[in-house]
Amino acid sequence: MPHIDITMFPGRDHDTKAALAQKVQRFIAQDLGIEERVVSVSIRDIPKDKWAEHMAAFAEDTQFIKPKV
Repeated sequence: MPHIDITMFPGRDHDTKAALAQKVQRFIAQDLGIEERVVSVSIRDIPKDKWAEHMAAFAEDTQFIKPKV
């Protein structure tokens, strides 16, 4: 079922990432009306100097919300 891939700047510890992943899993499962066990979540750190390159890899039509920075 759904896989959520979160990318962010480095700086958060493993426990913080694990807690975020659990919250996202719970929310997605509840919102879609599915079991939590079928939702997977990954978190990757992307350095600031690689951010633009990383974001350019996503197809324009898949980015439903873009940062306003």
